[in-house]
Amino acid sequence: MLSEFLLAEMNRLGSQDALPLHRQLYEALRRAMLDGKLGAGERLPSSRDLAQDLRLSRNTVVAAINQLSVEGYLGSRVGSGTYVNDNVPRATPGRSARNPQTTTAQARRLSTRGRALAGTFCATELEVQPFTPGIADFSAFPLTLWQRLQNKHWRMTYPDMLDYNDSGGYAPLRRAVADYLRVFRSVQLDADQVVITSGTQQSIELCARLLADHGDTVWVEDPAYWGAVKAFMATGLAIHPVAVDEQGINPSTADNTQTPRLIYVTPSHQYPTGSVMSLPRRHELLATARAHDAWVLEDDYDSEYRFSGPPLSSLEGLDADGRVFYMGTFSKVLYPGLKIGYLVVPKPLVAAFKQAHYDLNRPGQMPVQAALAEFIEMGHFASALRRARQNYGERRKCLLEALKPVLRDAPEGPSISGAEQGLHLCLRLPGGVDDRALAQRIGQLGLTVRPLSAYCLQRSDLRGLVIGYGYAPMAEIERCGPLLAKAVNNF
Repeated sequence: MLSEFLLAEMNRLGSQDALPLHRQLYEALRRAMLDGKLGAGERLPSSRDLAQDLRLSRNTVVAAINQLSVEGYLGSRVGSGTYVNDNVPRATPGRSARNPQTTTAQARRLSTRGRALAGTFCATELEVQPFTPGIADFSAFPLTLWQRLQNKHWRMTYPDMLDYNDSGGYAPLRRAVADYLRVFRSVQLDADQVVITSGTQQSIELCARLLADHGDTVWVEDPAYWGAVKAFMATGLAIHPVAVDEQGINPSTADNTQTPRLIYVTPSHQYPTGSVMSLPRRHELLATARAHDAWVLEDDYDSEYRFSGPPLSSLEGLDADGRVFYMGTFSKVLYPGLKIGYLVVPKPLVAAFKQAHYDLNRPGQMPVQAALAEFIEMGHFASALRRARQNYGERRKCLLEALKPVLRDAPEGPSISGAEQGLHLCLRLPGGVDDRALAQRIGQLGLTVRPLSAYCLQRSDLRGLVIGYGYAPMAEIERCGPLLAKAVNNF
């Protein structure tokens, strides 16, 4: 019976996808026609009868039938009803309309680069739960104030604010970013050098496209930030992993035989090990870049949050040659969906970067940029940052306390790195531990940590857990911290 088939199909669709009811009925009727349950020329029950049989509103039924009529599956005859058109294609008997073998073959038709991108650091691994690294808590964001500022600038918006922007971003926002970086990060710049992007990912891609050619070598920290790895893969660069130690990236003699065009680093809080690049190592890196005539891409990751030790200035602030590109984002202090970051470009290349950014990315969202500029100018950003530092500092202290039972005095025992700064720390484990299996075991408790070995590109000597405390509220850390420690001790 048609109604039974439609109900079964709608139940299946409802359990798999969050589709509205009219779309579920549309898909079910379409499947009935493609599978031959409704033959060519066959009359559909009236919308009133279908609504009654399926226990749907008549509007839902009419919406589905109208869509199928627009797409040519159904036709109406005046005074007679709605019929299946004669030209509706049929699926092969015994096989669904979409052949699984064809789907597999199409997947194989991805480029080599496409297959690598689709199979590396998949989004399914990024579920957000307590202790997920790389995630901030944006629940305290002053949403009402932000909505008021946005509404104000939407009301004031001039036509040119609705267009693409070729100047590198909203001028007051670029000035606000320049003032912040000059004071708090010792970056040497003026506002004209700031290019507003949609985030660090876009800043990396823009640098890769403009500073390197296909096949050029980029040095990447090992273990590595997966977003940067994917960006360089997507732009066709040859990735050369360089080992990281407790002082940051540490090129060897063998590494120096692989001449880099770009060197990508996260010196403020290396992701994922958490190491902070020492001042001597920063000078060494700049000297190495000078020797290879390479550009340095400084991702100032987690620079806003330093809880112990003296502050360290940016790499860009130490650069006398104008070869460092400095990038950051507002995601960790405000909220990720804001999608606003910044790139500081050496003066001789500013015009080229602004032109390329316009040509490649068609930047816009000027009313949002205007709201953010005012948010910063009124002191709300500084206030949000102060609150976040205090909040995350307390969470960090609580997590460190919870992990004390895990730590050992023995040289080869578990230890913690990267807790001085940022929103995550790294629990280092002995080399014989299977950190991936341990992370899976912890996942069964409803907690998410990342195995350190999963971030490694070439190294096989690192084992550990990357643990975030930005997303977990204090109550969750107090409750789940001992569970985490117990799971590690019992593994």
